[in-house]
Amino acid sequence: MARKVEQKAGWFPFGPENRKWLMIAIAVIVVGYIFLSIGPWDSFWSLTLAPILLGAGYFVLLPVAILVKNEPKKRKGQPAAGNPIVD
Repeated sequence: MARKVEQKAGWFPFGPENRKWLMIAIAVIVVGYIFLSIGPWDSFWSLTLAPILLGAGYFVLLPVAILVKNEPKKRKGQPAAGNPIVD
């Protein structure tokens, strides 16, 4: 009879899709802070572009990274769903 094997989620439950969005969000936030430090305080970079990038990073991309659902991958060695083979 086949036994059901439960896989524990690691300490970082994000899947590959979540990690991709998280890295994009971190990159956009870092670029936003870099643009915030460029030039005088009243430049286009500091007053317009940096807040747009920071807002997009914090309020759009980070929630997307958290809320994206990953499809679970089938692992080798696990029985397929359905009727188990009984000897």
